[in-house]
Amino acid sequence: MIINSSPELLMPAGNFEKMQVAFNYGADAVYAGVPIFSLRIRENEFNKERLIKALKYARQLGKKIYLTMNIYAHNSKVSKFLDSFCEMSELNPDAFIMVDPGLINECLKLRPQTIIHLSTQANVTNWTAVAFWRDCGIKRIILPRELSITEIAEIHQKVPDLELEAFVHGAICVAYSGRCLLSNYLTHRDANQGACANTCRWEYKLAVEEESLKDYELKRAKEQLNSTANIPYHPLQANYYLNVYSAEEQRFLEGRLNIDEDEHGTYLMNSKDLCAIELLKELQAAGVCSFKIEGRNKSTYYTGVVARAYRRAIDDMLVGKSFNKENLQDLIGTQNRTLMTGFLTKRPEEYGQNYTDGASTALTYRFAGIVRKVEDNIAWVEVKNKLELGDTLEWIFKNQTVTCKITFILNAKGETVIAAHGGIIWGLNLPEHTEIPELTLIRQKL
Repeated sequence: MIINSSPELLMPAGNFEKMQVAFNYGADAVYAGVPIFSLRIRENEFNKERLIKALKYARQLGKKIYLTMNIYAHNSKVSKFLDSFCEMSELNPDAFIMVDPGLINECLKLRPQTIIHLSTQANVTNWTAVAFWRDCGIKRIILPRELSITEIAEIHQKVPDLELEAFVHGAICVAYSGRCLLSNYLTHRDANQGACANTCRWEYKLAVEEESLKDYELKRAKEQLNSTANIPYHPLQANYYLNVYSAEEQRFLEGRLNIDEDEHGTYLMNSKDLCAIELLKELQAAGVCSFKIEGRNKSTYYTGVVARAYRRAIDDMLVGKSFNKENLQDLIGTQNRTLMTGFLTKRPEEYGQNYTDGASTALTYRFAGIVRKVEDNIAWVEVKNKLELGDTLEWIFKNQTVTCKITFILNAKGETVIAAHGGIIWGLNLPEHTEIPELTLIRQKL
């Protein structure tokens, strides 16, 4: 069966180059943050001038850009927010992504024709809320990650006249759709103001501290002197775990949160990453019109490879082809905290946490470089990790991957060398019979 309507592939744009790469590898639209008022202010390289340039670039390609202004504002930011909204409205973006109901109301008073997409942080988990926001003037709901495909389908059935957007790939927050106070509590950096410190990814340790009041006073005194208190640390053992350290409701032991650690600690709040590439057909049938990828602060390589994998999967789905496992393998090869399907098919619970490592790691490939220009059959590549003569590289294009061995490496003076170090542009031989556009990504199998 051929499906006629094509869902949108929506990629993150942390900066102008990532936006270019996203479009090059198949994105239909990107979302970019408005300075100060986006939940990724620390990784946001866009200012007004860059946004003007980005919007012009996207329109030349027939692509879309959504501007993110999705903080929960305190009083001190309201007037600045509204001023910035009016300024950005003059740029004519394809939509704004917002969450604060008061600010949405004020913005629609100022610019009634504005298209607003409701941020996932609004926690819209049922059809009555969707209908409410439709009546408020919202044109699209960005669904929270906590919904199942069955719930999404029911929402679409009850409110079919509103667009639904769903995350299909990327990090998942331990808090409900990103509404977290943990970062604020521990670091005074407010996640809901765009400054999350990702404290849920940190390594934590649980211990028994044998201390009297004297021990406690000694500990605090030493801390004030930037010294470590000499208080014994006892790692968890079976009897501690069963009787003291499991987080559980005493009447319902099956609800116990397993807290386990070794001598290095534990990552008890660290969620695995979402990957729904095998569920796109079901999501579209449930009413999702936009497949969204998380990751404005991820690498350029991540942006390109993930866009390509989902573009291929969508195109295959539209013509009735079976799922291509190579697309999943490409995603596994990007940095991740191990992948899962999240809440879409069932509650993650026992398999949703990564207890061993809070960092994203690449399992099968590493980013080798990105092509900056091609002259006289030489690709001038910004190398990301050390390369040597004889290494085999994979050149990644939208519709194919080409393998090629390094036969020469040139430095900036055109001199032949035996190795290329990261962070510098080097000249490499081209794969045979292949056109190499700028911003082509290159990877190396681990």
